[in-house]
Amino acid sequence: MKKIITISREFGAGGGEIGRALAKKLGYEYYDKEIILQAAQASNIDVESIIKWDEKVPINFGFAQSLFDFYNKPLNEKLFEIQQDVIRHIGEKGKCIIVGRNANTILKEFDSALHVFLHGDHHWRKERMRDRMKDTPESKIGEKIRQIDKTRKKYCFYYTNTEFGVADYYDVCLSTSSLGIETCTKILLKLAQEN
Repeated sequence: MKKIITISREFGAGGGEIGRALAKKLGYEYYDKEIILQAAQASNIDVESIIKWDEKVPINFGFAQSLFDFYNKPLNEKLFEIQQDVIRHIGEKGKCIIVGRNANTILKEFDSALHVFLHGDHHWRKERMRDRMKDTPESKIGEKIRQIDKTRKKYCFYYTNTEFGVADYYDVCLSTSSLGIETCTKILLKLAQEN
């Protein structure tokens, strides 16, 4: 039985929906934005600042920021380090599903983990998000999907020096647009229940 499942996902591919369904079926804790709130409590940084920098790289990405010590780092770098600690703590407890935030890389040395990447056809994701993004004009939904995917790719590379969505960094990659949300959930449930 896998005690940790991490889910990386393209925007609109159903990562949160699948993660919640798996957590319910396995009796595991589900973590997504909750990690941000835990990081806020641990760091005394206001929640709005944390949400602003969630899964984003510094504005001056590309400059030699590694030269700064922790106290002089931009807020988003401090946030990543705090989130990393929170994710490791959650991983140590086990019986958890963690969506996003580079958890697959942060917990790569943990035994009994299943690292998943979910992706889907752009048109399918756009259709799926139409009802979920009612405040976004339909003409802008595709653009928003591309923008969020691009931001996640930058975030992944900046903080982990790995490539978002590249199979080498996951145990399994599934196309939710080809297989469907329900089938992907069943596949992952079966994989999670194996030794």
